[in-house]
Amino acid sequence: MSGVTKEQVLETLKTVRGPDLEHNIVELGMVSDVFISDGKVYFSITVPADRAKELEPLRSAAERVIKEMPGVKGALVALTADKKAGAAPQPQPPKQGGHEHHGHSHAHPHPPQQRSGKLGVPGINAIIAVASGKGGVGKSTTAVNLALGLQANGLRVGILDADIYGPSMPRLLKISGRPTQIEGRIINPMENYGLKVMSMGFLVDEETAMIWRGPMVQSALMQMLREVAWGELDVLVVDMPPGTGDAQLTMAQQVPLAGAVIVSTPQDLALIDARKGLNMFKKVEVPVLGIVENMSYFIAPDTGTRYDIFGHGGARNEAERIGVPFLGEVPLTMNIRETSDAGTPLVATEPNGIVASIYRDIATKVWEQLSGQPERPAPAIVFE
Repeated sequence: MSGVTKEQVLETLKTVRGPDLEHNIVELGMVSDVFISDGKVYFSITVPADRAKELEPLRSAAERVIKEMPGVKGALVALTADKKAGAAPQPQPPKQGGHEHHGHSHAHPHPPQQRSGKLGVPGINAIIAVASGKGGVGKSTTAVNLALGLQANGLRVGILDADIYGPSMPRLLKISGRPTQIEGRIINPMENYGLKVMSMGFLVDEETAMIWRGPMVQSALMQMLREVAWGELDVLVVDMPPGTGDAQLTMAQQVPLAGAVIVSTPQDLALIDARKGLNMFKKVEVPVLGIVENMSYFIAPDTGTRYDIFGHGGARNEAERIGVPFLGEVPLTMNIRETSDAGTPLVATEPNGIVASIYRDIATKVWEQLSGQPERPAPAIVFE
């Protein structure tokens, strides 16, 4: 049987109505170029930036009808947004970090200073947050591979899953079971691929719905940070929950974060959200170590050809515009998705692959900025 064609995909997408409820998304010109490889279909749908949230069901409907087509093994559909013309430019903060070196940073060069005024965690030299303004941009996968990249560069690394409501580290790192308790309330972190890991997912069954108010979340986060036997670590990577709410502010206020890495995708829509994350860290005076553009371009599994099907370069331009370092572009490959779901992250399982070297390079840039930072005063929290 011959494979699915682009024409058949577009024909099927004509069954999905556009936001005007009269015409379909193909007639309205909302569908990008369709790419098909090995029975898997990739495309994006362009929507007005200000209506992105409400049009998410449109994206899932399009993905669903394509997945139901005979001969289709999988579908990956992204929402991309029209940039608003004439948006007022924001003032540029001074550049941070600025210097770039190449090559790996090995061993333990100049451990970053803990910032005064905030209680550090004994044994941990630097704590960094990996954050995103919205969900669905691959932040947790980035956090895991960044942690493994730092480790591949010769550092001792731990990872704290700060997403109380949707912990993903047990799955991403293929760890199950319960942690053991030592004296007092101290617990041993779990471990895989040489990373020490702590997550609410180890303490509560996956199916359990967490209905916690702010103070409970704060208390759980502080316990997972301070009542765990982390041992000696050069870096603790904190996988933040998506968005810029309570949990994120708690971490930024109560934890001596040495810096934050923001994960975005190329689309304007995700960049608008990334800006919220940037502004939040700026408010609490946590330096932004840079932006990672995830799902930056697509590499066809059969030919290795590069396709910019989700737009490209948005995060790099944004980083330059606001004066924060651009850390790198991570391509979208079926491999990244499959290895994330299987708990076999690429930096650990394919250390010589293209993607692993990109993450190691990002890790090098992050560590260079950390080790080059002067000690900072404790931040003052300002609510407007």
